[in-house]
Amino acid sequence: MLPYIEWTTIQAGSLTVHVWGLFVALGYLLGSHVSTKIVKQRGDDPKILWDLLGWLVIAGLIGGRIGHVLLYEPWYFFSHPSEILAIWHGGLSIFGGFIACVFVGAWFLHQRRVNVLRYADAIVFGLPFGLWIGRIGCFLIHDHPGIESDFYLAVTFPDGVTRHDLGLYLSLNGLLMGLVFLWLARKKRPIGTYITVFLIWYGIVRFGLDALRLDDVRYYTLTPAQYLSLALVAFGAFVAIHLRNQHHN
Repeated sequence: MLPYIEWTTIQAGSLTVHVWGLFVALGYLLGSHVSTKIVKQRGDDPKILWDLLGWLVIAGLIGGRIGHVLLYEPWYFFSHPSEILAIWHGGLSIFGGFIACVFVGAWFLHQRRVNVLRYADAIVFGLPFGLWIGRIGCFLIHDHPGIESDFYLAVTFPDGVTRHDLGLYLSLNGLLMGLVFLWLARKKRPIGTYITVFLIWYGIVRFGLDALRLDDVRYYTLTPAQYLSLALVAFGAFVAIHLRNQHHN
């Protein structure tokens, strides 16, 4: 069992730095760096990638907030509309961020008249590394507690109950996927490989982990993330079939 280690803020004089936000920012930088490597390796333009990443930060924040408001606490925010913009109080949906980034990214790359799939695949190549670091922030503030368990990676919470901590599991999942991506990158892979693997892998893992959540909104027994996880897996299968058909044509 793991001890409960909580780290929420860093005080630097009069400045308060939120640990979760810090780790998300560090994850973004690491993921961007890794994506840049494969863009250069493929002979594409890293400047286009970095221009795109700036747009994705904005899209991720806005989409993440909208996703949280609509899927997790709509009744609260509709009665407290001023809180919708209070993003510093917490509340972001990673799936909302994903969806927003897909639309904004596709629009941006289309405007630049470059191959959308090539750059999207490069972005996804770095994504697991960003999730690895970013989810450490979730683990340190323990915002995703799970059900009671005697699993050896479970955490003993202040109330004395040992629980799954999904922030830790999602971080480890990102690290493992990133290592697999590095292994795959040892050989030249068809464009779209990393998108396909990410969609199916992340969808399956997230669906399973959300079943362990202690307290989360559910619609007909499933969390919003579980429904969206199923959509990810289905879309990943569609992309895989499409790429396979293209390869055989």
